[in-house]
Amino acid sequence: QVQLVESGGGLVQAGGSLRLSCAASGRAFSTYRMAWFRQAPGKEREFVAAINSSGGRTYYADSVKGRFTISRDNVKNTVYLQMNSLKPEDTAVYYCAARYSDGNVYFTRAEYPYWGQGTQVTVSS
Repeated sequence: QVQLVESGGGLVQAGGSLRLSCAASGRAFSTYRMAWFRQAPGKEREFVAAINSSGGRTYYADSVKGRFTISRDNVKNTVYLQMNSLKPEDTAVYYCAARYSDGNVYFTRAEYPYWGQGTQVTVSS
């Protein structure tokens, strides 16, 4: 099992940048596939980005491709989301998620059993 704690959210102007962090505790962080999701008010939680257990492969939603970068440090047990060129429509609560890696790729909320508490990102126009 793994416990996840996000940090790094805040208020930023459009065009600005933020870096979110997700610190994991528990055993064998390097065996987990990690992902970021987000949920805006009144909307479903949506996939943002994912990274495989070694960090060698990354996946992005079309809406963030080219602007966001997911990465991980398996020594520090932390996954990051670097967000550049932020837009007002990026405003949401951002959640870190984890699942044990089995070699497959997962993009839906239901496929990740472990979640953090979320961190608010607000982008002003």
